[in-house]
Amino acid sequence: MTNGRDRLRELLDAVLDERNTTLTDMASGVYASPFHFARQVSKGTGEAPVAMRRRVLLERAAWQLSTGAAVTEVAWAAGYDSVEGFSRAYSRAFGHAPSATPRRPATRWLPAVNGIHFHPPMSLWVESEPKGRSDMDPTTLLVHHDLDDTRALLDLAKGLDDTAYRRKRGNGTALAWDGPDDSLATVLDHLIWAKEVWLASIEGADQPPHGPDDTATLARRLDEVAPRWLDAVRAIDRRGGWNDTLIDALCEPPESFVLGSVLAHVLTYSAHRRQLAWQWLRAENPAAADEYGDPIMWLRRRGNA
Repeated sequence: MTNGRDRLRELLDAVLDERNTTLTDMASGVYASPFHFARQVSKGTGEAPVAMRRRVLLERAAWQLSTGAAVTEVAWAAGYDSVEGFSRAYSRAFGHAPSATPRRPATRWLPAVNGIHFHPPMSLWVESEPKGRSDMDPTTLLVHHDLDDTRALLDLAKGLDDTAYRRKRGNGTALAWDGPDDSLATVLDHLIWAKEVWLASIEGADQPPHGPDDTATLARRLDEVAPRWLDAVRAIDRRGGWNDTLIDALCEPPESFVLGSVLAHVLTYSAHRRQLAWQWLRAENPAAADEYGDPIMWLRRRGNA
């Protein structure tokens, strides 16, 4: 029985109940088998329940740390058996150690295709738009797919030796100021560098350092820039700022750009580069033989039709 309550809301309550630390606990709270519970949550949100709980608790941990809570207390509250395990998970998610969390009272959200996030002090925030924006809005899907697809490419590229990773495969140049997109190393680097540079412009920060392009470093760079990039996109979207003008002081001389065109620019060239990388990886790695970076397949793997 649902007692008139929204069934998906009941499932989400079970996922995040402090007492429900396992999938079996979650399912028993709503009188379902673990299999059917996991299937219902995945179908309704596009995210597995255990993964959602882990992500939302890490988001809560970020907020708690930003208010001055001790790392040890936050680790236990997030369900970790050790501070070391919590620190590793937190660093992978946010790109910095728990102790380096900025002291600000804002929630730090991690990438989530369903728009479900922790909202302080003890509730959820489900992103939506007054005009109908949802997690199925094409722009929202493209932003999230771009980041996830880049992670998938990096994971496969890690299996290549350095010769294959840096082999020159063409003379193409997507954007003259970035240089040639002629190897997996340069293409993957440009995918991440574009977000680092544009994010600095949006935030009014200095030119960021251009880090190394080995796969391990690129993965760390992506982990660091992805949540900040999503935060920036969400903030612009919430205030209806896509028609605002950005004066980019990082250009010589400074140039002005409409924010909506900046996101369209990043997504356009990112899609081009990701398709190049998939083409080259299919020739190198058998695990990529049937992969094309298709957002339809990406959604299906997450439980969306």
